[in-house]
Amino acid sequence: MKTIRYFLSPRSPWTYLGHERLLALAAKHGAEILPRPMALGERVFPVSGGLPLNQRAPQRQAYRLVELKRWSEYLGVPLNIHPRFFPVDDRPAARMIVAAMAADGAPAAGVPAAGAPAALKLAGALMRAVWAEELNIGDPATLRRIADDAGLDADALWAAQQSEETAQAFDRYTQEAIDLQVFGAPWYEYRGVPYWGQDRLEFLDRALAEK
Repeated sequence: MKTIRYFLSPRSPWTYLGHERLLALAAKHGAEILPRPMALGERVFPVSGGLPLNQRAPQRQAYRLVELKRWSEYLGVPLNIHPRFFPVDDRPAARMIVAAMAADGAPAAGVPAAGAPAALKLAGALMRAVWAEELNIGDPATLRRIADDAGLDADALWAAQQSEETAQAFDRYTQEAIDLQVFGAPWYEYRGVPYWGQDRLEFLDRALAEK
């Protein structure tokens, strides 16, 4: 089975820009996706040399905006480079994705969860909320509404994201990212090979096509 581990942060614009293309690639090649929400800014950056956006040099912040606009226009994906609710604490949103993935039973090691499609659908909706719909994914009512609009059990997911079991799974996925030397999002891993950034999806496409 072709399996892609997909390390993501719901507040990442680059993850948003690549999300639907990743899903299309997986469908094209008959691959499974293992979503791996992670605490990017809180735990991955500190051990990998990354900096929160507001701590980066001004020239890096300025060029980031140029690239976001460029890629948004190139891909035809709507994106507000100055979203109303950003930065935002996306950990509750990330834990809801974890909860959605486990809703139909926790996956065995290396085996895609039965709830992975629901988790991926929710992840896409959460990222659109930040970058295209001017919604606050740090707000509990907004999170429940987004889950409900995605056809999921919003109340159950909100309750589950607060559970110790979900918190442990989120921590486990974050540690998995650290162990794999992930340092940014999105990050795709296929057959032991890392691909950092939505602009590496073409290389992942080629790898998936190989026999």
